[in-house]
Amino acid sequence: MDPFWLIVFVLLALVIFYGIFLYNNLVRLKHNVSRAWSNIDVLLKQRHDELPKLVETCKQHMTYEQETLEKVMRARSAVANAREAGNVAALGQAETQMRLGLGNLFAVAEDYPELRASESFQHLHSRITSLESGIADRREYYNDSVNHLNIRIEQFPDILIARRLGFLAATLLEFDEADLKDPDMKKLFS
Repeated sequence: MDPFWLIVFVLLALVIFYGIFLYNNLVRLKHNVSRAWSNIDVLLKQRHDELPKLVETCKQHMTYEQETLEKVMRARSAVANAREAGNVAALGQAETQMRLGLGNLFAVAEDYPELRASESFQHLHSRITSLESGIADRREYYNDSVNHLNIRIEQFPDILIARRLGFLAATLLEFDEADLKDPDMKKLFS
């Protein structure tokens, strides 16, 4: 075999293997984003299931705070709709409203000593606060995964493969500025 064609063949094989390597890395990053989203989704579903219990517990003690309870339930519905649609931007907005609504609910609960003393309320408050913390942690992991994917599909030479094979940028899960300052739940119930 002619040395020229051997070199061409070796170079072509290297390019093909490098392309396969880049493709596999992009696939891994895409699936990391999906896995991170699934982790958030699990916690959102768990919180979704806990909220009606919290509202029912509060209804027993908070007879004059129906508007606060209704806001929480509307926000719950918006989060569920955005989550089911996979709309990350809408989920961020709905989460902001949810977290503000829960903060208001827990603040209003301060005026109801019987409610705060309720074992059911304490358990649900603790559970929802724990879920909120988990959502925040997993949101950070999700956004980190999205960032890695988005950077790779814009870098050369990855962009050549990403464009040809339809890899799309993922959306960060961002909350509104008003939500960046979390209410101090421990202060509310100490």
